[in-house]
Amino acid sequence: MLLTYVLSFAYLGIYWNNHHHMLQATDRVSGLILWANLHLLFWLSLVPFTTAWMGENHFAAVPAAAYGVVLLASALAFYALQRTIIRDQGDGSLVAAAVGRDVKGKISPLLYATGVGLAFVDARLAVAVYAGVALMWLVPDRRFERTVVSRSAVGPDEPPR
Repeated sequence: MLLTYVLSFAYLGIYWNNHHHMLQATDRVSGLILWANLHLLFWLSLVPFTTAWMGENHFAAVPAAAYGVVLLASALAFYALQRTIIRDQGDGSLVAAAVGRDVKGKISPLLYATGVGLAFVDARLAVAVYAGVALMWLVPDRRFERTVVSRSAVGPDEPPR
């Protein structure tokens, strides 16, 4: 149970940090951005439920798969929020510049889906995949910090260095 709690706490911390950086780089917040943000919050609100379910059932297949589905949905919701901000603020926005090609953001959902499938083979393998993705994201995403600092050094209307 402690392992699932620590993993889930790490995930929520990762989302908290990256969400903070992304919104800090956002010029304005529209109604659509608020709804996309609420969509992300919904999926993240299910993390404690699936954490408890997986821990109470000692990594049984269905709870481990459900945990992965929530992680997958959270990743897709974060991506949707990111795209909503970029659509609202343009391809020249700080968020667009910071996101770039977003390789980790594109690989993560594939790994979550793999973990969901593995849960029915061996739930421990699924949890290992989920933990691997968390480790990949554990260091806060520096793209936003670099872009914000770079943009403020050259001015708001100039491209980052």
